[in-house]
Amino acid sequence: MKRVVVTGMGIWSCIGQDLQTVTESLKAGRSGIIFDPQRVESGLQSGLVGNVPRPDLKPLLPRKYRATMSEDAEYAYMAARQAFEQAGINDDYLRANDVGIIFGSDYITNGKVEGAKLMREEKNSLLLGPNSLFQSETSSVTMNLSGIFHIKGINLCVAAGCASASHSIGVAMTLIRQGMQDVILVGGANETSIYGEYLLDGVCGISVQNNTPQEASRPYDTQRDGHVPSGGGAALVLEEYEHAKQRGASIIAELVGYGFSTDGTFIMERDYKQVVSSISRALEDAQIDSSEVNYVNSFASGSIYDDTIDAKAMDELFVGQQAYVGSTESITGHEHNMTGASKVIYTILMMQNNFIAPTINLNNMMPEAKNLKIATKIVKQEINTCMIVTSGIGHTNCSLIIRKR
Repeated sequence: MKRVVVTGMGIWSCIGQDLQTVTESLKAGRSGIIFDPQRVESGLQSGLVGNVPRPDLKPLLPRKYRATMSEDAEYAYMAARQAFEQAGINDDYLRANDVGIIFGSDYITNGKVEGAKLMREEKNSLLLGPNSLFQSETSSVTMNLSGIFHIKGINLCVAAGCASASHSIGVAMTLIRQGMQDVILVGGANETSIYGEYLLDGVCGISVQNNTPQEASRPYDTQRDGHVPSGGGAALVLEEYEHAKQRGASIIAELVGYGFSTDGTFIMERDYKQVVSSISRALEDAQIDSSEVNYVNSFASGSIYDDTIDAKAMDELFVGQQAYVGSTESITGHEHNMTGASKVIYTILMMQNNFIAPTINLNNMMPEAKNLKIATKIVKQEINTCMIVTSGIGHTNCSLIIRKR
């Protein structure tokens, strides 16, 4: 079976829009969460959101490309530019070679809501224009980026809730291992618009600690009252190991394990045993034991219910082991469809710089997590083998294992 390595990374997030800035934010435990009064004025209970700037694409892309892009596609484009640059892949290479793209993206709301609003007011579908379709499709990211970057290989959007980006990486790993592709751009993107939170705000437990935005995201804390919505774009270039060596590419990390599972329960219920199953499959795939893992970037997002599920799974597998367990979502908020890819990047940055980012805002440990080894301040040490765990609404679980190179 062929080996899969990371040769490029790019990020556009609330804690930075380049790898260096993001690294410094992780080291400092610097939150990217703000209070946006317009969200409350629009009818949301929560005004909390990740502070993700919209990129100015005018100097970078012709209008014909910009016109069809959703907010998610804009973020993904900025991240992908960085990833390809770090990987040493330019436009000539993309035009001449069979590169693929797989991105996690589960919902696009801006185009749909704006289109529905226009129809109600004007009652004329012709006013929507052709670009509305491309801005509204769930696959908006991949359909837009595939044209911009001249993608000729696999072109696939993975919709798996908050595990979308993780599964995009896992699917790409599988294709590369089987020799079906040599290079695939993977990642995830998520809008931060008000429209994207209307349904989640009412039913999915979003924090309403509007007066203390940077303290609102509280994974594993007894005072958590829900996750904090965030977003942006994260991209990685995955490559077959020998192909990367032949290109002379710098190898950043190696992906060695992919595991998955589904809870198989009613949609409003969870089974932590299936999170354990996902992690166990990834360990088996990587041919390692849980004792060899140095750090787990868990799915804990401050959700009242899901944090309990996550903590139980971590307790079963990692208590008494060397692994630190933590959640970068305390700093970034919950980045939804971007989560799996961004967590991989955050974790690789820790591996490269020999530190474990703190899980901030953890003042009162929830009982289910009391036995876990959680760093509330930066820990400076070498970490070589790490795991990223995510779960998506509808009970899809994904675990990835990465190894330092």
